[in-house]
Amino acid sequence: MNSALRLALVGNPNAGKSALFNALTGSRQKTGNYPGTTVERRAGRFQTQHGLEVNVVDLPGTYSLSATSPDQVVTREVVLGQRDSEPLPDVILCVVDATNLKLHLRLVLELKQLGRPMLIALNMIDLATRDKIDIDVDALESALGIPVIPTVAVRRSGVKELSVELSNHLNDLVEEAAKTKPLPAWQPQDLKSLQKEAGRIAKVATRSEGIEHVMTRRLDALFLHKIAGPVILFAMLFVMFQAVFAWAETPMEWIDMGIGALADWLIASLPDNALRSLLVDGVIAGVGSVVVFLPQILILFAFILALEASGYMARGAFLMDRIMASVGLNGRAFIPLLSSFACAIPGIMATRTIDNPRDRLTTIMIAPLMTCSARIPVYTLLIAAFIPNRAVGGVFNLQGMVLFALYLAGIVSALIVAGVLKRTVTKGASQSLLMELPKYQLPNLRDLVLGLYERVKIFIARAGKFILTTMIVLWVLASYPAAPADAALPDIYYSYAGQIGRVLEILFAPIGFTWEIAISLVPGMAAREVFVGALGTVYALSGSEDQIATSLVSRLQNAWSLPTALAVMAWYVYAPQCLATLAVAKRETNSWGWMFFMAGYLTAIAYLAAGITYWTATAIIG
Repeated sequence: MNSALRLALVGNPNAGKSALFNALTGSRQKTGNYPGTTVERRAGRFQTQHGLEVNVVDLPGTYSLSATSPDQVVTREVVLGQRDSEPLPDVILCVVDATNLKLHLRLVLELKQLGRPMLIALNMIDLATRDKIDIDVDALESALGIPVIPTVAVRRSGVKELSVELSNHLNDLVEEAAKTKPLPAWQPQDLKSLQKEAGRIAKVATRSEGIEHVMTRRLDALFLHKIAGPVILFAMLFVMFQAVFAWAETPMEWIDMGIGALADWLIASLPDNALRSLLVDGVIAGVGSVVVFLPQILILFAFILALEASGYMARGAFLMDRIMASVGLNGRAFIPLLSSFACAIPGIMATRTIDNPRDRLTTIMIAPLMTCSARIPVYTLLIAAFIPNRAVGGVFNLQGMVLFALYLAGIVSALIVAGVLKRTVTKGASQSLLMELPKYQLPNLRDLVLGLYERVKIFIARAGKFILTTMIVLWVLASYPAAPADAALPDIYYSYAGQIGRVLEILFAPIGFTWEIAISLVPGMAAREVFVGALGTVYALSGSEDQIATSLVSRLQNAWSLPTALAVMAWYVYAPQCLATLAVAKRETNSWGWMFFMAGYLTAIAYLAAGITYWTATAIIG
């Protein structure tokens, strides 16, 4: 054996390993990568009271030795002595969060079965005391048969005691390490039975849970119930979509009136020339058609931010785990998919938390099917134009129910596509879900306001820069060349945009799309909400000044049939992703092939869904 003791720091994510590592080693540490990986390797040294040098390696956090992500595989291999560049550790120091004993003890039991010399650092003991959690350290030590030392790593409290404990156990640990035989071939453990045993030990060692933990446990008994839980989850989502229409109606009317007044003022103040047309038909009609939906977007994000801050969002992942398992995924995919309701880009990036590469790829492929916030202006415009604003059963708003159905269609379609992918191109074994559930708490009002403020900034920035630029380009294409002197149709029909639209109409006419819709789909490839602005510009240039003063909702009611409107809604449930999302998909999969696969299958499903909707509605309605 080398003169220095080899110590491996192991623990769940966020257990305080790194803080303990820093407290033990101080400045005597170095950082690099493990050979053949991009996983960070942190190593350091410290000296015990008896003068023995101890080499410490801070291993990546893991919930289980069965994990498959690259960093957690490194942890397993080091603990098992399977990495040539890293000798088998003499002693394992497992860092446990005292405020979440039940979850963290499961990893302790896994490590204990390896038969290696081991100590436990019961960290964050100060937070446990603050939350009125009273842990009997002697009972815990007796139940595990492993020395337990309470610590507060961030304050260095208990670090000296830990060093003393290492010194006191040094001879026994060194002798035990020397006698320990090479580890047999490692086999994954039954995680459910380990979790059950961890719960039993935690109950024995915990004298008092604390009020907040008792409340969390009681709420979880309801919210995570196998029947009541999903019902409550879907009821919350249903209420959210009802609120999007019911609460936003008045502020949307104010914004719409303001935009109309601004357009009227420009018409009255400027001569009838290209500049007035650009401002009124391009900027006001285009950008204004999108900005009017800001209240609905804020209401949706207010619900999402509040659910996330309360701790309920993580429960949603567990509730969805049973459903996700039916298509070969687990509940961990729920969080990236939920993020995709805001935007598919952060949702795709959030798949990095998924251990299994095939599960991650599947989640990336279905993330675009979640209804991102950019679709809200499209949905709400068409719903306001073609779905009556009336109550159903005296309680529910019909428009809100249709919006909920569109979101639900995206979710169901994502599960179906995931099931097909997991049985074909991304076929592989599914994994159990391991996730730490935060305690319930009331959302912080300041954080909610700041979160909504950030969403407003992003939305206005897109409207003020990207959408504005697109609308100006579209106005130029829709205004030139000028119509011939004997033109019988609106000027835009003879423009470059009109010519492009009529070519695209050949492809889209079978599913009920007009050339105005077809041309608006093109800028919509850059961002979904641009479709609404494009429609505003196209129809503004298609009518007289009297029609310009009419809202876009009224224009669509006069221009489209109900089957066409329903077909466009169906199209946007599956619409091909914006270019930015496709670029992120290419980067995260490191493959042009998967990016084109995503764009291709979404386009095909969108066209088929729109066609079936149009043909069916036409047959029923006429």
